[in-house]
Amino acid sequence: VEKIMQSSSEVGYDAMAGDFVNMVDKGIIDPTKVVRTALLDAAGVASLLTTAEVVVTEIPKEEKDPGMGAMGGMGGGMGGGMF
Repeated sequence: VEKIMQSSSEVGYDAMAGDFVNMVDKGIIDPTKVVRTALLDAAGVASLLTTAEVVVTEIPKEEKDPGMGAMGGMGGGMGGGMF
């Protein structure tokens, strides 16, 4: 932090190289207008979601329930039934 505080505003830490470099010369830039627009858009969406009564995110797929398996024949039971 101290190294950055003593350097010019263009110097920053390049995490890929692991060194402090001139960010503009390396092409590592963060345009203020892009960041500002992204933050404003995100805030607008968040505001809309907090005031909306209903939000549909994804329509679930309808899946058919599998049918019941076959019951098979009647069991043997007790022999010599009552007639």
